[in-house]
Amino acid sequence: MEKQFEKLTEKIQDIKSLVSTFNATLENIEKRLSSLEKMDSIEHRVEVNQIDLSDIKDSLQRIEEKQSSEIQHIHRRLDSHLVKLAKAEEDIIILKTK
Repeated sequence: MEKQFEKLTEKIQDIKSLVSTFNATLENIEKRLSSLEKMDSIEHRVEVNQIDLSDIKDSLQRIEEKQSSEIQHIHRRLDSHLVKLAKAEEDIIILKTK
């Protein structure tokens, strides 16, 4: 009967050891899952920020294109005014010399 009691005690100790190992493994898994959740959160924020930055970049490019065409129009107008002024100066110089 003592042998059976010793075997039963050994089996109980083995079960306790297995439960302890199982608990440690579960804690490790929980830590890893927690870090994955944090990583998902960080990756999500990075993706959202990348989308935001892409939208901002696209908006800036559209603004630059629009501004560029407006600036080109202003440059053409200024050039035409400079040509007119140059012609007027030429006419004034010609009139003065006559």
